[in-house]
Amino acid sequence: MIVVEPDTRVRFVTYDSEVDLRDSEDGSILRAECRSWLKSNLPWTYGEGLPPRFDTLTEEVEFGRSWQARLAEGRWVGLAWPQKYGGRGASASAHFIVTEELARARAPELVGRIGVNLVGPTLLTHGTDTQKAEWLGDILGARSLWCQLFSEPDAGSDLASLKTRAVRDKTTDGWRLSGQKVWTSYAQFADWGYCLARTDPDAPKRKGITAFAVDMHAPGVEVRPLVQSTGEAEFNEVFFDDVLIAAEHVIGPVNEGWRVSQSTLGHERGVNPRQMVIHIQHLEELMKLAEETGAFDTYRLRQQLAEAYVEVKLFQLHNWRSLTRSEQGLPPGPEGSALKLYWSEMSKRMHATAMDVLGEEACLWRGADGNPGDGEWQRSWLYYLSSSIFAGSNEIQRTIISERVLSLPREPK
Repeated sequence: MIVVEPDTRVRFVTYDSEVDLRDSEDGSILRAECRSWLKSNLPWTYGEGLPPRFDTLTEEVEFGRSWQARLAEGRWVGLAWPQKYGGRGASASAHFIVTEELARARAPELVGRIGVNLVGPTLLTHGTDTQKAEWLGDILGARSLWCQLFSEPDAGSDLASLKTRAVRDKTTDGWRLSGQKVWTSYAQFADWGYCLARTDPDAPKRKGITAFAVDMHAPGVEVRPLVQSTGEAEFNEVFFDDVLIAAEHVIGPVNEGWRVSQSTLGHERGVNPRQMVIHIQHLEELMKLAEETGAFDTYRLRQQLAEAYVEVKLFQLHNWRSLTRSEQGLPPGPEGSALKLYWSEMSKRMHATAMDVLGEEACLWRGADGNPGDGEWQRSWLYYLSSSIFAGSNEIQRTIISERVLSLPREPK
């Protein structure tokens, strides 16, 4: 149910909670502060310019490191982290507001987003004091980059089937890691990897897994980039050949890595303000293109454009509902799977509509400003085709929703 307020903003009332879509007084102050900082610190004109385009991924990552370091100096990274580790101890809504503003300013994604959004919260929950002191500070300022070493060739969405093994090293009391990971973003630039490995092959699938921090520069680590359909190679295969891991680099208890990883995946699939704003921007650009090309005059395209508009607005409401759960101190929960499932399917439909609107011109159009350019819409379409696979395939998300949200019978083994 939508409740209209006198100031034309609204509250969204769901079956289990009331979601206030308005910023609090503190939130409004934070939003204005962040926007002011961005106008003074962006390397391009706020509201008009765009991030630079780079010839190589290496150049893009170097720019990303310097940009994230600048954000960290202004304390705009890891807002919800405790102050002792470089954050502000802020609320989930504060993080949401700042991420919204960064996306609205067309700031690039954090180059260290795996560390900031996934590894950091995991360490804060499961890490030792020594691990927090050693790693958290360098994560915020991108002095060290992390990658996520979960998926394997035979254990992608079915993560519990992983085969990478770690065995005790009797000489050092550490561990020896052997196996292969795949679809690892930015592994070729990472200093550390957050890895799941099987440490008890005789235990049930989810009981014999341990989480490790792996030095990506250690002997025996090999990274092989994978070229995507966009022509870029941000994904990688990673091979481990008897890699030594120190005993103090186990994250959480031994053989309880599955439990540790579930908090990580909850953050990965939960509130996603950046994707929300990106798709709002895409929607605005798509509507301008439709006007310029006369697409609204075609009944089929007009219906597709209306569907895109409605779906993006629903995505906003889904995000705000998940944010309300966080504000109430509730964990992301399996409902995060519904949000991830929704936006990935929505995105593919929206980009397909953009391809229909642009037709043969798609390969010539840069969607960020609506002017002919380097085929940015086409690149975006190719990229988001993979959205139903990354962060857990949509088939797995449907299984999680059916079993954990709807309490349907579990799939037979």
